[in-house]
Amino acid sequence: MKKIFFIILIGVLMWSCAEREEARRPITHGSGSFLKKSIEIGKELVLEEKEIFDSLIKANSDKEYILSQKGYWYTFVEQSETEEYFPKEGDLVYFDSEIYSVSGDTIYRKGELKTREYMVDKEEIIIGLRDGIKRLKKGEKAQFLFPSHVAYGYIGDKNRIGMNVPIVYTITILDIKKDEKEEEF
Repeated sequence: MKKIFFIILIGVLMWSCAEREEARRPITHGSGSFLKKSIEIGKELVLEEKEIFDSLIKANSDKEYILSQKGYWYTFVEQSETEEYFPKEGDLVYFDSEIYSVSGDTIYRKGELKTREYMVDKEEIIIGLRDGIKRLKKGEKAQFLFPSHVAYGYIGDKNRIGMNVPIVYTITILDIKKDEKEEEF
């Protein structure tokens, strides 16, 4: 009896395995239309923001704005005649900041944001500042015109700066502490 039961059990198992159908694969159509549309919207946004900054620069023709390779503009408000050192990777930079909308409305006024301590190229910070800080020496103040893609992008700052908002960012470099490891070499 045990042998018959065992043979039937093996037969049922073999039959159930043989009868199984292959699982269906999901049907995907990778047309790329979403990606193409996203790229198109991004290009339009960059062009719109460039036009905004072009008109802002024309309205402030008394200032010399420099176009960076990262796609933002900047102008010096105060320049140091005595300092020569520019921040490098690993240096600790202390700076104050103010942030305005492109229409001139205050987003964060001076003193509202605490003095920021930033270790150059070692911490997360918006792309524009990451690059812009390295262009300033101790005691210098500059105004940056950041398109949204080098500022807070499609996320915003999750407080007062919304998604895809171009901003005017003013920073003053208070101090630069050189990386001790670099000084040893």
